[in-house]
Amino acid sequence: MKQSIFLFLLASALSATPAMAAAPAKAKGASASVPAKSVGRERLMAFTKGLKGLDARFEQHVFDPNGRPSETSSGSVKLSAPRQFRWEYLKPSPQLIVADGDHIWIYDPELEQVTVRNQSMEEQGSPLAVLIDPTELDRQYKVSDGGKSGGLDWLVLVPKKAEDAPFQKAMLGFGASGLARMELNDGLGQRTVIGFSPWQRNPAFGAGTFRFTPPKGVDVVGTVMPAAQVSPLK
Repeated sequence: MKQSIFLFLLASALSATPAMAAAPAKAKGASASVPAKSVGRERLMAFTKGLKGLDARFEQHVFDPNGRPSETSSGSVKLSAPRQFRWEYLKPSPQLIVADGDHIWIYDPELEQVTVRNQSMEEQGSPLAVLIDPTELDRQYKVSDGGKSGGLDWLVLVPKKAEDAPFQKAMLGFGASGLARMELNDGLGQRTVIGFSPWQRNPAFGAGTFRFTPPKGVDVVGTVMPAAQVSPLK
């Protein structure tokens, strides 16, 4: 369940180019529904300026179509431009998802199993992608201002290619310290709510943060492909 909810969300969150500091030019065909002074958009742009990495704790709640809570979990998330992340569930049961830039590793200690996939295969539209590359905002989504609620300024994202998206609507809630909450609604009526602790911006990650080596004795499902040769952007 956890994997199905969040693999699509994080797999491409850092697949954008690393040129994040510059303010994005207005994309052609940008949604006219967003007011020029949308507070939610202004919060997003302020949060993403100069961003190279993020570190926070999260708490996730999943609600069924009748609004009843069906799952609660918590853990930590670390993001590093341009293509790396570490999403770790700690409670109620451990699970680790690591993207090293070439592969996505999903480790389930209870099953003693590791699944590995080519990272490019998972690069789909993700709400978190706009944290790393704000130019994705108008390219991928119909954007509208969500107003203020619960002390947060909201931005509403609806995928332009609805047939390819695993969610129908995403809402990003920004507070004084940046992205505080994210809500996702899927086509089955399920709602996922993720609350983030105050983010640590541009932290000094340890050398092994975004590396994964399968523990001895676990089953490895999938194939490790040769690393991609990437030339720096000029």
